[in-house]
Amino acid sequence: MNQNARHRLEDILDREIEVAGLLSTTLTAERSALTGDSPEAVAQKTAEKIQLLGTIERLETERRALCAASGLRVPDDAAGTDGATVAATVAERWRALMALMAGCRTANEVNGYIIHVRQNQIRQLMDILRGASPVTYGPHGKTFGKALRALARA
Repeated sequence: MNQNARHRLEDILDREIEVAGLLSTTLTAERSALTGDSPEAVAQKTAEKIQLLGTIERLETERRALCAASGLRVPDDAAGTDGATVAATVAERWRALMALMAGCRTANEVNGYIIHVRQNQIRQLMDILRGASPVTYGPHGKTFGKALRALARA
């Protein structure tokens, strides 16, 4: 890998790491917003997340184009297509980026789970308001619908 390509690759990876760090912070803030009571905060953090993901995608496209032009790639083992080992600094940055992105993936999955739980809660509340039988559990842990009274008729 020539020095110019290596420096450009290091720069791209540094920018990706910076944006991934911002994404991690945004995902944490999004989780707080999801467990709070401000839909505006959720919308704001979601918009920030989408913008950061777009930036990461753009940087990743730039990184891939640079690697293709220089004939190298940065896989997990940091070996190039020609079998040469990329610079240790590039390999270190790559591993740091992959660790950050793995954390972001986990945080995003947790946030998705929170959204799913909230959707189910709202669906159940809407069903109760419409007069549907709420699902309850019997003494043996089995579910069954039992209408106590229809709030929609009250």
